[in-house]
Amino acid sequence: MEVFAAIRSRRSVRAFKPDPVPKKVLEELLETCIQAPSWGNSQPWEFAIVGGKVIEELKQKLLAKAEAAVSPNPDIPWPSFGPPWDERRRQNGRRLFDALGIGRDDAKKRMEWSNGMLRFFGAPNGLIFYLDRSLGTWSILDTGNLMAHIMLGAQPYGLGTCPEAAVARYPDVLREVLKIPQTKYIVCGMAIGYPDPNAPVNKFHSHREPLNTYATWHGV
Repeated sequence: MEVFAAIRSRRSVRAFKPDPVPKKVLEELLETCIQAPSWGNSQPWEFAIVGGKVIEELKQKLLAKAEAAVSPNPDIPWPSFGPPWDERRRQNGRRLFDALGIGRDDAKKRMEWSNGMLRFFGAPNGLIFYLDRSLGTWSILDTGNLMAHIMLGAQPYGLGTCPEAAVARYPDVLREVLKIPQTKYIVCGMAIGYPDPNAPVNKFHSHREPLNTYATWHGV
């Protein structure tokens, strides 16, 4: 797939077929994507690839935490946005719920949607990204580079992805199930699998601001 086509067609997939991704496909994809750039070629990222009984255990235990109203304790503090960034986030959320027919006052369905994030949106496979605690902000940026490569590289295989900060809300669960030591901090999760083409949520497209909203031109 030509790279510009992959960038333009990439979407966050939030409903998946149950079919597991073959290990050979995941291995080939990830072997290619670890060519992503990093500070001084430090390659700081680490990640767990999950599926089968392991991802089901993660889903159950993460959901149990949310249903028990356990306060999230992510290793990376949750962001707080002011204008205009928070308004973009809110507009996107409103458009998504409108597309799904979830009313503003429908607390039950909104909670079900939120809990769906902890179930990797039903994906049969997932990735958990983490870093050594001795590493800082630049290594998080490098991990983001890797994640972007994976999200684009998945498409020629017919795979969909969704980056999921929500999965990292309860890092103790991830450490328990995946045996990730306390010397590492959890960065983010990612759902990966074959998209369900019939799911209404997968027809939703988020908006982007015009280029000149972000960019200033100097000497060009």
